[in-house]
Amino acid sequence: MRGLDAGEPGEIGPYRLLGRLGSGGMGRVYLGRSAGGRTVAVKIVHPQFALDDEFRARFRREVEAARRVGAAWTAPVLDADPEAPVPWVATAYAAGPSLAAAVARDGALPAHTVRVLGAGLSEALAAVHDLGLVHRDVKPSNVLLTVDGPLLIDFGIARATDGTASLTSTGVSVGSPGYMAPEQILGRGGVGGAADVFSLGAVLAYAATGAPPFPGDSSAALLYKVVHEEPELDGLDGEIRDLVAACLAKDPASRPAPAALARRLAPQGAAALVAAGWLPGPLVEQVGRGAVQLLNLEAAGPANGTGAVAGPLSGPVGFSSVSVPDRQPPSTAGAFGPPPVMGGPRDADTVPPPADRTPGKVSVT
Repeated sequence: MRGLDAGEPGEIGPYRLLGRLGSGGMGRVYLGRSAGGRTVAVKIVHPQFALDDEFRARFRREVEAARRVGAAWTAPVLDADPEAPVPWVATAYAAGPSLAAAVARDGALPAHTVRVLGAGLSEALAAVHDLGLVHRDVKPSNVLLTVDGPLLIDFGIARATDGTASLTSTGVSVGSPGYMAPEQILGRGGVGGAADVFSLGAVLAYAATGAPPFPGDSSAALLYKVVHEEPELDGLDGEIRDLVAACLAKDPASRPAPAALARRLAPQGAAALVAAGWLPGPLVEQVGRGAVQLLNLEAAGPANGTGAVAGPLSGPVGFSSVSVPDRQPPSTAGAFGPPPVMGGPRDADTVPPPADRTPGKVSVT
C-alpha cells in the first residue's frame, strides 16, 4: 500500500483515508476507516470522468448492480455516493490476497482448495444469475481468498440479461483475454450466464495448475485460442478436469449451470468445506501477517506521500468484503489449518498477476 501523495484527499464522505491500495484506468482505491472504526476500501473515479455524464450514469448503474448482489461469496456495497462531485463507492475490507497474486507468488493451489474455490464461486454465480445479472469479468484478479471463503469481486462491468442496465458502451472494456467466453469475443447474440461459467472454468484451471488454459503472449493470440483451439489442461485430472472441460465448451448451451457445478463440488454446500479449513497454511499465515501490518499502520497513522506504508498490505482492489463475517471456522491442524479468526487486511499483490501483466482487457463494440 502506498501513502497519500500531495493533492490526494484525506477523506471521502464519512471515511478517513489511510493510504492508496491501487489504481487503474477508471479510478483509484483507498484504504479508509469509518468514524465507528470499520475498515473499508473506497473506490473513487478519476476526476475527469466525473465530468462525463455518460460515465457517471454507468457508474451509478454499477453501484446499483453491486447493491443487488448480496449472496455469500460475493462482496456487497456498504456505502456510495454516485452523485458526489467525484463519485465513490465503499466496501468492507477483505482479509486475503487475490487468486492471481496467490498463484503468482506460491504456485498452484492444493486440490482441496480448488474444489472449495469452485464450489463457492459456483454458488456466487448462481445467485448473481438468479438476479438477472451476468458478471462478465470472472478472472483470477477478481477472486479473493479469505479464511471465510472465496469472494467474487468487482461488478464494474456486470450487465443485466434483459439489456436494460448495461454498464458499458462502445469502446469500454467488457472482459479479459484468456478468460472471456468465445461468444463475448465474437459479439454474437446476447452474452448470458454461460459466459461466466466459461470464465469460471478458466479460473479453476489456473488455480489448479498455475497456468491459464489458453496461454499466449498477446491479446490477439489469446482471443484466437479461446475461439478456435482447445484448452491446455495438463496437470488436471479426475472430476475437476471433467468439470473444467465442461465449463470450457465452445458452445454455451453445452456448459453446466452454476448450481449444478456447486452440487458436484460440494454436495453439502461450500460453507461446510470452508468451516473445516480450506486454505493452505502459508496463505493463512499471510493473512495473519497482514493483520499485524494493519495494526502497525493504525498505530503510526496515515502516511503523507513518503512511499510504502507499514509493509505491502495490498494491491489492486475491486469490490471486496468478508462474505460471512459471523461464521468462525474452527481451529484445525494440518495442511489446511489452523484458520484463525481475524479481520485484518489482505496482503500485497506484490507480484503482478500473469493475466494482468501481458494482455489487458479488450474493447468489444
